[in-house]
Amino acid sequence: MTEMTMLTEGPIRTRREGAILEVTLDRPKANAIDLATSRIMGLAFRAFRDDDSLRVAILRAEGEKFFCPGWDLKAAADGDAVDGDYGVGGFGGLQELPNLNKPVIAAVNGICCGGGLELALSCDLILASANATFALPEIRSGTVADAASIKLPKRIPYHVAMDLLLTGRWFDADEALRWGLLREITTSEDLLPKAWDLARLLESGPPLVYAAIKEVVREAEALRFQDALNRITKRQFVTVDRLYSSEDQLEGARAFAEKRDPVWKGR
Repeated sequence: MTEMTMLTEGPIRTRREGAILEVTLDRPKANAIDLATSRIMGLAFRAFRDDDSLRVAILRAEGEKFFCPGWDLKAAADGDAVDGDYGVGGFGGLQELPNLNKPVIAAVNGICCGGGLELALSCDLILASANATFALPEIRSGTVADAASIKLPKRIPYHVAMDLLLTGRWFDADEALRWGLLREITTSEDLLPKAWDLARLLESGPPLVYAAIKEVVREAEALRFQDALNRITKRQFVTVDRLYSSEDQLEGARAFAEKRDPVWKGR
């Protein structure tokens, strides 16, 4: 088990309750991410990944006006290279973090655009307040929304994704919910409590199953259906092999037979 160091100051804060880790982006005025902030986020999420006593993470941002507008253009003007060292997890610590087999919830309040939207898309579940607004405005500054160009057409209908990518237009939480990007819309006051309610629900679930789900979903993107299914049935995914040999697998069957709630141990 890796010890999790809590961050109480700086652009990234973390706090822990039970097996849940809350990661807060707090970089006034707009929560834009520069290279240094991205590297800190990568360290925080790597520690979360490697700590067996942690099961779920919540990513949120301080304030009601901005979740994250993405890349810090002022830092770029001062010398941060767009292809610089973002840290172990790539942009925002999540986009390229390998083998993150635990669920991550994004709680989005306010403006979420560019790399900020890509960061939210790197999470597994997204909750948003009614005042949340979204966009991929990179087209207007003559560049490409790289991660979103890969992910978005796989998450929502192709023509909708292309509309958002090619026009850079803004869309609200209702439209994001309609296209399936959001799990739920809440008030600003209810956003964090709702995220914690969801996190506690996941905390009570089977961590080895979550790990298998995340690895299979991630790896299957590059595989044909039958090839992916064969890898599951032949236990060729590390997480699936571990799950099928685990105490939790037996506990699930016993709890069902005994008509009781299972007690998951993550082993």
